[in-house]
Amino acid sequence: MSQPITVEVTRGHHVESTHLVDAVIVNSSGIVIKSWGEPQRHVLPRSALKPIQATPLVTSGVADGTSLSSDRLAIACSSHNGEHEHVRVVQDWLEGIGCLVADLECGAHYPSDPESSILLRMSGQKPDARHNNCSGKHTGFLALSKFHGFNSQNYLHPHHELQTKHVTPAIEDFCRISLRNETPAIDGCGIPAWSIPIAALATGWAHMQNRGSGRRLLQAMIDRPFLIAGTNRACTTLMIKSAGRAAVKTGAEGVFCGVEVKSGHAFALKTRDGNSRASEAVAAWMLDHLGAIEHAAPTELQNWAGTNVGEVRVAPNT
Repeated sequence: MSQPITVEVTRGHHVESTHLVDAVIVNSSGIVIKSWGEPQRHVLPRSALKPIQATPLVTSGVADGTSLSSDRLAIACSSHNGEHEHVRVVQDWLEGIGCLVADLECGAHYPSDPESSILLRMSGQKPDARHNNCSGKHTGFLALSKFHGFNSQNYLHPHHELQTKHVTPAIEDFCRISLRNETPAIDGCGIPAWSIPIAALATGWAHMQNRGSGRRLLQAMIDRPFLIAGTNRACTTLMIKSAGRAAVKTGAEGVFCGVEVKSGHAFALKTRDGNSRASEAVAAWMLDHLGAIEHAAPTELQNWAGTNVGEVRVAPNT
């Protein structure tokens, strides 16, 4: 077993903190070609599964049958900031399928984007489910349910037809795993949260690129990077920096996945302590390693006066 990747947080010449990251790279067929730490460790991918969970929109005919735009396909894969453009795309899609905000079962929270959150508070309004960072995925689930004539209530329950006939089979198919005897946890937005090996998660991302349904969603992500996350977010920043060479997606508790589209090589990683600054640093390093971006520089740390005091970096001996 190889050592996990170490992420160092420095202050001056001192290493102040460290994070350990399990990671894997697979080829376009899903075969492991490089790993660090424990690639078979089971993790909860959380939102890093969203693009795979969105594939039934394409494979079951919804995308073509309802002429889904790239905006809607991208928002279905997103963990967005709740900024104006994110909310607009969700609202337009809800109206297009004859649904209300109240039909979203993801719950509500203030926008993740600080400026948008402040503006909403200053206006005297309260957040609704559209501001939830998972509202795009949930709108996609409603669109699937409507298209196939399912009862759209309780669509997030693991035994709902949407999940048993479309979403869960998609995860099994792309990641090459069986969830038949598994019991899911509950994600932050209420949907089933499955535990799968890190290597299987990377395999799922590789298969996204080598299948037409997956490529269509990945291309929407690449074409609309702002919709995937938003202002000052790693997913958006890394995809813009890759200039069309990669699609990436974060998940809660330090998960990150991505694929370099030319080679089809994909990666998945999980920070052992769940820290996102570490997962973002390794995601950038992975994209550099795969040739999707150039010279992934460490993230600079500044104090309140704006002075550079340290950095977050992948350990030099990795």
